[in-house]
Amino acid sequence: MKRNINAVLLLIMTMAACSAPKKEQSFVEKTESAHQKSAFLDKEAVRFDLALKFGGKERLNGTITLLTNSSKGLIEYGDSSKIMYVKDQVYYSPDITNTKGVRFDAYTWSYFFLLPHKLSDGGTKLSPYENSTLNGETFDTHKLTFAPGTGDAPDDWYVLYSNKETHLLETAAYIVTAGKTKEEAEADPHAISYADYTEIDGVPIAQTWSFWGWKEDKGLTEQLGEATLKNIQFVEVDSNFFTPPPSFLTIE
Repeated sequence: MKRNINAVLLLIMTMAACSAPKKEQSFVEKTESAHQKSAFLDKEAVRFDLALKFGGKERLNGTITLLTNSSKGLIEYGDSSKIMYVKDQVYYSPDITNTKGVRFDAYTWSYFFLLPHKLSDGGTKLSPYENSTLNGETFDTHKLTFAPGTGDAPDDWYVLYSNKETHLLETAAYIVTAGKTKEEAEADPHAISYADYTEIDGVPIAQTWSFWGWKEDKGLTEQLGEATLKNIQFVEVDSNFFTPPPSFLTIE
């Protein structure tokens, strides 16, 4: 009898271990499917104009071009200065004299844009997040973390809120560890909300972002910033488009 009980317990544990990843994978599959990830990756590159403000002050105004596989990106500012990244290397034009935010800008805004398509990237880990209510609404929720050594900020994390009916990503709470310890970042978490989705060649893309303070027990608090995306289009680029000119500098 004891042997039979142990066998039953082993079976239950095995079934539980198998069912959890399926639940997490279901969240990823539903979200990436809603965002038409396959159609997105069938395109070579995407380009859009981004006007970003924090605290009422302009933070970025320019054009961003990204390979859909996220390996390369270019920000062209309105004053003709440029930032480019090629995998883990960042380049910038010499007319940028304040380099403090160069690496942050190179990766952050592109990641916010690409986030719905990056949930199953190598090094990502999705786990259930039990608090599915955000400011009175209920969502499908999961927490996104990263394996050590993944990307530029592996200690960052995101709490993802997707619409229960459309499965489109509506909000992502997050921490930014750039220049901070993880503990410092977790003392001041933020969130980005995605709105005004429009289909570009069959791919839904949010045309409005809003940035908020976020508390686990309170949800979205004060609004911190906002952004609009215009002239969104899928494009093809020539082989030299992401080759930095000889005058560009690099930053670690």
